Amino acid sequence: MSKYIFCFLLLVLTFLYPLGITETTVKAINFKSEGITELQALLTKDPLLKGAIVGMSVRSATTGDLLYSYNGDTSLTPASNLKLFTATAALQILGPNYTYQTEVRTNGKINRKGLLRGNLYLKGKGDPTLTVEDLKVISKKLKQKGINTINGDLIADDTWYDDVRYSIDLPWSDETAYYGAQISALTVSPDEDYDAGTIILEVSPSKVGKKPNVNLIPNTKYIKLVSNAKTVEMDNKKEIKIMRVHGTNEIHINGSIGIDELPKKEWISVWDPTKYTLALFIKALHQEGINVRGEEHIGKTPVKTKVLLTHQSEPLSAILLPLLKLSNNTIAEMFIKEIGRTVKKDGSWETGIEIEKKSLEELGLNMSGTVLRDGSGISPINTIQANTVTQLLFKVQSMHWFSPFYESLPIAGEKGKLVGGTLQNRMTRTPLQKNVIAKTGTLTNVSSLSGYLQTQSGENVIFSIILNHLKDEKDGKFIEERILDVMTQYIE
Repeated sequence: MSKYIFCFLLLVLTFLYPLGITETTVKAINFKSEGITELQALLTKDPLLKGAIVGMSVRSATTGDLLYSYNGDTSLTPASNLKLFTATAALQILGPNYTYQTEVRTNGKINRKGLLRGNLYLKGKGDPTLTVEDLKVISKKLKQKGINTINGDLIADDTWYDDVRYSIDLPWSDETAYYGAQISALTVSPDEDYDAGTIILEVSPSKVGKKPNVNLIPNTKYIKLVSNAKTVEMDNKKEIKIMRVHGTNEIHINGSIGIDELPKKEWISVWDPTKYTLALFIKALHQEGINVRGEEHIGKTPVKTKVLLTHQSEPLSAILLPLLKLSNNTIAEMFIKEIGRTVKKDGSWETGIEIEKKSLEELGLNMSGTVLRDGSGISPINTIQANTVTQLLFKVQSMHWFSPFYESLPIAGEKGKLVGGTLQNRMTRTPLQKNVIAKTGTLTNVSSLSGYLQTQSGENVIFSIILNHLKDEKDGKFIEERILDVMTQYIE
């Protein structure tokens, strides 16, 4: 997680927040009439928007005054723009310095020969950034404490949250995708993108007519691979399909890969991330020479146990980077459950969302017209209004935690996934490059973009663009950039 701290500090130094105004007099911002005319023509006559619904809002970043609104109070599906609300609530309730703990506990004692007489418990407390490397570090520290053998059971405890694994509206077709991974209080990520509850498959060509090579990251027997794929000549039809059988960890690889093709890399969610974490922890213990004599299973940690060691995550302010830059769904959902657990000792979506809405209302937002069903925005039933989004983006500027919020947003046209994020390949070589700092959103037939824009005249504005019922969500990206192009030219 340390790379996120470094990248955050680098961003603070490189992209200093340009929106703060310290002058006693504030210049009124004007959206020129010819710009509004051009924008109206785009929104009402462009063939890409035929049959679509557009919600749009533009505010002064300095005063919060509404400069332009088009269906601004219409409730629309925001996709991942909902993460702006989730991040705000997490910063409000948990705070930027909040950290997660993963505990290793026992009801036994260690004798002089390195024998732990009792059970060992791995108690998850919702860390969305726990990695395979962290489990190795924990195992090494247990070895350093003198443990050679556990004369008892090894138990994984995920009871910090409830046992509901999927948000209420997650489509069945997203179940095996990394962005639809199951949510558990004890879960693990294969790398530092922090797609918790997933495993990485790398498929690369071998010899023509033979099955391709498959590399699992991490390498584990928790996954059963079934490959019916073949390596083929380059002039043959080439397509690799990877899917996991529902309710199992049997992953099928079908299709073909060309002999000269680059490896295909895909993140696949696992079935039961708690058991997955337990399997990887057992492997890490064995690699350290620690033998487990008892059974391995899922259970609850008794009250009368002592802490052997605690793994602590980086602060929430650093976790915002993968949440917003990479639009990480599992972090968003775990934020919601952590809010419920922290405030009401109920790590559920229902309680977390209830507290989130109350917190946002206390910030001054009118949440009466919003429907929140999850933290990530994956539900098509979520609804917010463009005017409410810009209201949120204006109000957060005055919060003490605004800097990490702002610095975690993607930056248009800037290379690097922890800088440009989901905007790194957009608006390059245009006046919008570096001047649009915003959160993206995409679902089937939905596209959204909300954030901050510095216009060509140097004015700072807040905007929200939400597009629903598109024929193709990819068209939405083109429309968003055309809208911003009009704004940057005509707002002064």
